[in-house]
Amino acid sequence: MGVIVLLLIASIAVAALFLGGFIWSVKNGQYDDEFSPPVRILFDDKPSNDKSDK
Repeated sequence: MGVIVLLLIASIAVAALFLGGFIWSVKNGQYDDEFSPPVRILFDDKPSNDKSDK
């Protein structure tokens, strides 16, 4: 029974760390780019100067 309680506490702690990291990244503007993802597919890729492709 003690092992189950220990694993439950450990899993809640890990989940809290991930939740804290996610909230921190949202508050710091990590996910603020709303323009690039829908428009990125419309832009051509830059040509490669690598001659080993031939």
